[in-house]
Amino acid sequence: MLNALVTLAAEEAEHNPLLPAMYDIVWSAVCFVIILLVAWKVALPNVAKMLDERSAAIEGNIAKADEAQKQAEAALEEYTRQLAEARAEAGQIRESAREDGKKIIAEAKETATVEAARITAAAQAQIEAERQSTLVALRSEVGTLAIDLAGSVVGETLSDDARATAVVDRFLADLEASEKAAK
Repeated sequence: MLNALVTLAAEEAEHNPLLPAMYDIVWSAVCFVIILLVAWKVALPNVAKMLDERSAAIEGNIAKADEAQKQAEAALEEYTRQLAEARAEAGQIRESAREDGKKIIAEAKETATVEAARITAAAQAQIEAERQSTLVALRSEVGTLAIDLAGSVVGETLSDDARATAVVDRFLADLEASEKAAK
């Protein structure tokens, strides 16, 4: 039935209802051309300019990122170089400290050896002085005892100091000679 209505309407009207009238097509075409020209002359350059600016900004940012990456790599290389130098310097300082420590220890040992030798020499000198002092005191006592004993044995007093000293010295010399012979 729809088909019958369309056919009936077509017979009554002179033109096809699906096609617009000619003046509508012309005015629509003129409006389309005006809109197309305005878009071509105004909008398209603005869009192209905006896209170019965006493209330049993106390329600039990429260049900045590349530059920043190069700087970061250079900084990393510098840091690595400085770290290697610091490690080498620390090694040299440690080695120098070890050598200084060895020198200090050697100097301390040498000083201690010299001081021990000095103390030993002083002690030996003191011992020798005491020995001599003791020997003199002993000679004096032994001499006195020998004179007293000799006086008791002989029955006379040995009052002459020169004679008494000679007797004591001879007695002690004989005593020392007998000690050396015994050794």
